[in-house]
Amino acid sequence: MSDTADTPTLLLVQANVAHTMKVESRDGDTVGTVYSFMVHKRSGKVTHAVLSLGGFLGMGKSFYPVPFSLLQFDSVRDQYVITIDRRLLEGGPSWSNNAPVFDQAYADRVASYYSVGSENVSIE
Repeated sequence: MSDTADTPTLLLVQANVAHTMKVESRDGDTVGTVYSFMVHKRSGKVTHAVLSLGGFLGMGKSFYPVPFSLLQFDSVRDQYVITIDRRLLEGGPSWSNNAPVFDQAYADRVASYYSVGSENVSIE
């Protein structure tokens, strides 16, 4: 990204977790891991979690951004539980090679897919 006047400043920063946080379904099935959190630069609040699903030996993984409000932390097992069905998650916005620009339009697309009010995931 160049530092020109017409290049918008992104208000989110990606904080990588390095696949250490497991994610399970409500039924206790392993879904994947948290790859990263998207953190709002001004407020310091996490707006989204990017989940890593599938793959073998670091290849073939897919990444799924979800509004952070769809995760619940289980402090006993030190992991997250996703509150939506895995099929809904796997049909959602994702990428495998080239991550999209995580701007407000993309955040709105993710919020719309999961029927989460955009005021809960606004990055502006």
